[in-house]
Amino acid sequence: MSYTALYRKFRPLDFTDVKGQDHIVTTLKNQIKSGRIGHAYLFCGTRGTGKTTIAKILGKAVNCEHPVDGSPCNECAVCKSIQNSTSMNVIEIDAASNNGVDNIREIVEEVRYSPTEGKYKVYIIDEVHMLSTGAFNALLKTLEEPPSYVIFILATTEAHKIPITILSRCQRYDFKRITIDTIAARLEELIKAEGVEAEDKAIRYVARMGDGSLRDALSLLDQCIAFYYGQTLTYDKVLEVLGAVDIEVFARMLKAISQNNVGVCMGILEELIVTGRELTQFTVDFTWYLRNLLLVKTSEDASEAVEVSTENLALLEEQAREWEMDTLIRYIRIFSELSGQIRYASQKRVMVEVALIKLCRPQMEKSYEDILDRIRQLEAKLENGVTVTVREGGTSSAGNVTTEDNPQELPSVQELPKALPEDLKQVAKNWSNIIAATTGITKVSLMNARPSLGVNNSLLLAFTDGWHMEALMKEQHIAELKGAIARYVPKDVEIKTKLLTANQESAEEAFDLRKIIKNIDIEYED
Repeated sequence: MSYTALYRKFRPLDFTDVKGQDHIVTTLKNQIKSGRIGHAYLFCGTRGTGKTTIAKILGKAVNCEHPVDGSPCNECAVCKSIQNSTSMNVIEIDAASNNGVDNIREIVEEVRYSPTEGKYKVYIIDEVHMLSTGAFNALLKTLEEPPSYVIFILATTEAHKIPITILSRCQRYDFKRITIDTIAARLEELIKAEGVEAEDKAIRYVARMGDGSLRDALSLLDQCIAFYYGQTLTYDKVLEVLGAVDIEVFARMLKAISQNNVGVCMGILEELIVTGRELTQFTVDFTWYLRNLLLVKTSEDASEAVEVSTENLALLEEQAREWEMDTLIRYIRIFSELSGQIRYASQKRVMVEVALIKLCRPQMEKSYEDILDRIRQLEAKLENGVTVTVREGGTSSAGNVTTEDNPQELPSVQELPKALPEDLKQVAKNWSNIIAATTGITKVSLMNARPSLGVNNSLLLAFTDGWHMEALMKEQHIAELKGAIARYVPKDVEIKTKLLTANQESAEEAFDLRKIIKNIDIEYED
């Protein structure tokens, strides 16, 4: 006898064996026990969640001679004939290949004849959204008022494609994605029944790769068992069969990214390709790995949300401490965009390489997260004693950095007289040029500041974001700002900061100095 795939061999025969759809099973069993059986059902949900299986069980249950608590007995002649696909009472139709008007008209003609055995004729139309407009119209009247002995069960993965006139005539049941725990428990049962030994870690990984579909998980398990027939199924063997990547490789990749080492990243990618890893799967798994890091970073107890072993969870917690939340969000964004493009790309390797270079070189992009990532890298360099060499004329050299033990002393600033309100008007007049004369964190913070008049003729910088205000208040950034102001106002301007709230009085108190400058042409410096 030919081999039967696991998902067919262990397909549930009654409601008690269905996993992960308790809300639907309970409703249907109660309808059967109370005799309140509908004439049209619509089963919606993603692939492999049990739509067709439950439809067949419902067809047996309504015709069963001796139902048990709303479920078919699977012992009577009617149940056996339906189970063997020899019954004329349960007719299964694939709408993908029978989607024309003539196909539906045949059903309408057959509906006129009562069942030869049992109580009901059950029509299961799979992938019903594939029917043509004419076919839907041909079915409409019969679906609304079928004979008392006819039940229609429509199954679809794309309910939005079904006309509203059809939807309004059916009882709709939405099938949920099956949880990893439920799939893993079912896989363990089937593995024991098959006499196969497998690690719990391997089973859970197969369950996660099923992506909410029990049928997909069973197909993957079937593939792994066949490849290592007669051997214990380990986590490493599952990774090899499915072309997946271990978490340790992700850790090495992320460390190379943190060091901005494009060469090491390309070497790890080459290693994955040579060992036969699938790049589409790598993209999905690396995105999932970054998601786990973010959850560990932001949650007090992420063990429930992160599906990893205890040792891998400890590794994630250690790595999460080294990363900022904004940086992880940026990485997830880049790889999420990649995962949506790579599936049908002809040059997958090139796309992955470009994404990795983007992670290592945040200056390639101009989004808010990328700017924060560049600032983080600059702050890390400053904390490690890296100083920026300043050229004559006040412009900084991004390429000339030194890590001297005794960095050069900054030139002494000549003492200037205190600024007056007229001088602050000059500051407001040249505010755009002053910002342009600054760099890095100072410039980013000033772009989010409102220049206003403070007490004792001081320059008050009003902020709506506390992060930018705190960043500017560091001594080196204040010194850079004063140096930029001195180019246009030869006075000592005292600088104060204020964090604005939603209170209207605070907004009026820190009025914008730039609004009192009328008809002034402002020249921007490069």
